[in-house]
Amino acid sequence: MKLGGSLSRSRGGGGGRRRKQPAGSPARAGGGSARGRLRLALGATALALVGWGIGYVVATRVLYPAPPPPADLVEVPDLRGVALAAGGERLAAAGLVLGPVDSLRHPSMPSGLVLGQSPLAGQLALPGTEVRVTRSLGPQTRPVPDVLNVDASTAVVVLETGGFQVRVDTVESGIPRGRVVATRPAANAVVAVPAQIRLSVSMGRPLVLMPQLLGMDELRAMAVLDSLGLVLGTVEEVVRPASELGTVVEQAPPADTPLERGSAVRLAVGRQGG
Repeated sequence: MKLGGSLSRSRGGGGGRRRKQPAGSPARAGGGSARGRLRLALGATALALVGWGIGYVVATRVLYPAPPPPADLVEVPDLRGVALAAGGERLAAAGLVLGPVDSLRHPSMPSGLVLGQSPLAGQLALPGTEVRVTRSLGPQTRPVPDVLNVDASTAVVVLETGGFQVRVDTVESGIPRGRVVATRPAANAVVAVPAQIRLSVSMGRPLVLMPQLLGMDELRAMAVLDSLGLVLGTVEEVVRPASELGTVVEQAPPADTPLERGSAVRLAVGRQGG
């Protein structure tokens, strides 16, 4: 019997077989242990939260409860829009005291009325508490600048710089074109700011069209000019044939030219030659 051959068979036979891992092996047991640790952690967290909540309730309700509100608090009355003296009376009736008074301009609240207060209306306060109020001084007022006969663009700048709102209308006037004829409210009137000022700006004198006078006799042409507010200027005499004697043969300016009333017109009238 060979000893080497026997050992070789024993090793070969043992190496050819694998033992099955029984149930409850270390690998499967490790997975179950992790789930168990997670459950323990969640349970400990829940217990800690419950314990904290119970402790908070006990501390705030049993050991250190909040003091009850004073039974003698009073409600602050609303003073807005009330005269200062009447507001002081309301405070006194509620057991409160009128405190410092501030004042400021307000565009719509009349002078002497209360704009605001501190503490606010409806809040609770101890008797004797001071209530600070802000009183209106009313809107700011200014006189309307005198811009009569001033160029319209300059007048608008002056008024808007002073805090006024400007509206421009145009009117026919003998004042040169583009100048202020009137303001409403009138110049130097004291008004609240901001206020609207209406400017009436001149369009110049009313315009008429130069009529066609050629062929008219001199007297009739003069009557037409007078009816339109135009003035007969120089009258020249020019030699013309007998058919044109005493009639207008030239005019300046020509027909249909826009003219201001009072403008002068030059005519040429036919005369017999010497």
